[in-house]
Amino acid sequence: MPRTVAVLGGGISGLAACYYLIRAPQPPKVILIEASQRLGGWIRSVRGEDGAVFELGPRGIRPAGELGARTLLMVSELGLDSAILPVPGNHPAAQNRFLYVGGTLHPLPTGLRGLFLPAPPFTKPLFWAGLRELTTPRGMEPDETVHSFAERRLGPEVASIAMDSLCRGVFAGDSRVLSIRSCFPSLFKAERTHRSVLLGLLRGSGQSPLLDSPLINQARAERWSQWSLRGGLETLPQALGTHLSHQGVDVLKGQAVCGLNFQSGRWQVSLEDSSLEADHIISAVPAAVLSELLPSEAAPLAQSLDPIYAVSVAVVNLQYQGVHLPVQGFGHLVPSSEDPGVLGVVYDSVAFPEQDGSPGSLRVTVMLGGAWLQALESGGQKLSQELFQQQAQKAVATQLGLKKPPTQSLVSLHKSCIPQYTLGHWQRLEAAAQFLAKHQLPLTLAGASYEGVSVNDCIESGRRAAAQVLNAIPDL
Repeated sequence: MPRTVAVLGGGISGLAACYYLIRAPQPPKVILIEASQRLGGWIRSVRGEDGAVFELGPRGIRPAGELGARTLLMVSELGLDSAILPVPGNHPAAQNRFLYVGGTLHPLPTGLRGLFLPAPPFTKPLFWAGLRELTTPRGMEPDETVHSFAERRLGPEVASIAMDSLCRGVFAGDSRVLSIRSCFPSLFKAERTHRSVLLGLLRGSGQSPLLDSPLINQARAERWSQWSLRGGLETLPQALGTHLSHQGVDVLKGQAVCGLNFQSGRWQVSLEDSSLEADHIISAVPAAVLSELLPSEAAPLAQSLDPIYAVSVAVVNLQYQGVHLPVQGFGHLVPSSEDPGVLGVVYDSVAFPEQDGSPGSLRVTVMLGGAWLQALESGGQKLSQELFQQQAQKAVATQLGLKKPPTQSLVSLHKSCIPQYTLGHWQRLEAAAQFLAKHQLPLTLAGASYEGVSVNDCIESGRRAAAQVLNAIPDL
């Protein structure tokens, strides 16, 4: 009789875990448990009346590297090749990104010109930051904040403008709190291995085996910077959900897990109005949520997971008619010194005009968060849609000159959506892994709480969790 694996959480990580579990020659029985009535987690696409696509969460996936290639392979296996919308390397959305500093949009420096000539908002050519990096000794601390690492190796300007903005764009977080080791492991490893980040990145980390498929080869040949799907990124989790159901996975939606107990070598999973048993659990719910579900015997594990918190982001989709952007590119980021609440603006219509809907429409998305949103949340202030819409419209009026009222707007507050890998995150993960190994607990962790917040990272975490489970179950 096949073993039973329960997967907690129907976001992209949990869906990927199920997908790879059922590909085994002798797959286990798989049960996917999702608290809400829909699959896909933070990936959500909404269609406007005119056919425009609005992404309430992630809006583009990078094809680069082994992880990017694996995701493209999954897309092909699900039969979604014809739905792909690529952004090739020669496209303005691939080549141009901006910083909003000092009340002005500045293109990020590129090429030799950007290296040897001063390029605002930076006061010196980036050549000097590179020279500093090459001559700075290797750091000795086991972990360091992103800001401290960047300031030490690249100087205060790069740290307070570029790395501050990057942390806001990727993690909606604070570079003075986030860990370099956990947030940007390639930079941390490059310094440890080669003494210099630049030398490490130039030498590379050794070529991983190249995955191959017509879609992957096309993405490489055309140097795609990112891609989406014609009907929105939610097409991917929807296709996964349909595929899993057809392959015999029990998909339970609207079923919140209330508690977990481990007795006589099996898990008892308590749901709101029923319960089920499983031999192994893959948890793809946030770490802090899992910590509340664990039995008292696993208290040390709960203590390792509970501090892994997440921040909220308000996403405001705006559609305009008859207006034009002052620049063409992917979008712009805003450092915390410029605006504590606006993280950045994505120019959706530049990258994916196919999703614009009516002719002459322009779509942009404003991301709000940071210290401004955290202060509102902790102050108990009412977080109204009107407040976020006002902030977003003010931002695009000031930063992009879009002063006309939008023809359509969508406001989404995603509470606790992006995990924060703060100093010592690696130690928390190590402690969790040691507890699971010592007690031989058939529980595997997956999802954005641990080793990467991008869609590719989450899919990879699900794949690795599935591989770990398949290796651990003796009769498979």
